[in-house]
Amino acid sequence: MNTKIFCDIADISLIKKYNSKSIVKGFTTNPSLMRKAGAKDYKSYSKQILKVCRNKPISFEVFADDQHSMIEQGRKINRWGKNVYVKVPVVNSKNKFSGNVIKELNSKNIKLNITAVFTANQTAKILKLINKKTKVIISIFAGRAGDTGKDPIPEFTKSIKLAKKFKNVEILWASVREPYNFLQAKQLGCHIITIPPAIIEKIEKFGKSFDQLTIETVKAFLVDSKKSNFKI
Repeated sequence: MNTKIFCDIADISLIKKYNSKSIVKGFTTNPSLMRKAGAKDYKSYSKQILKVCRNKPISFEVFADDQHSMIEQGRKINRWGKNVYVKVPVVNSKNKFSGNVIKELNSKNIKLNITAVFTANQTAKILKLINKKTKVIISIFAGRAGDTGKDPIPEFTKSIKLAKKFKNVEILWASVREPYNFLQAKQLGCHIITIPPAIIEKIEKFGKSFDQLTIETVKAFLVDSKKSNFKI
């Protein structure tokens, strides 16, 4: 499976850097990343990003919490660019399924990235509402599931199987914790994995042997012990 790598970032200087890398096929953002990047005005900051990222797909998330406002924000975000995916959380903060939002925006042929998905049951609910032509990404949060001691792999396996009936649907591995997650995503058949910059840098260096890793590790310990002037 040729799993595409998206870069999970909102910092414009980093988007410039990673937009030039052939390994990066797209970008994802969210309100937390936008805030961390220093965005003050969501719309104008997003449009600055789009001046850099003109062709690769990029997701911008709605941040309203009621379905009517989410739909309105989704329509506006969609108009920002042809490469834009409107990111919609699968539920709102009150745990109400965003079904009306997904159905309404999808029916208007707006590309969607359904985010904060954790289960195949949620994937099934999404698939019941969408057409078979407009592009939809379903973002399953592997790392956050793993952080709580839950195995996300079965949910990916079931979700990928369900999505096979939809040529317009891609399953995305989200909340990456380590470079090896990229290989796991490939083995599962995920269409996309979205990765922070630091981990992309590590993936670009894949290929070291265990012998190399052993020597590098021992040398690092030696250097630190000398710097510290340790004695026994």
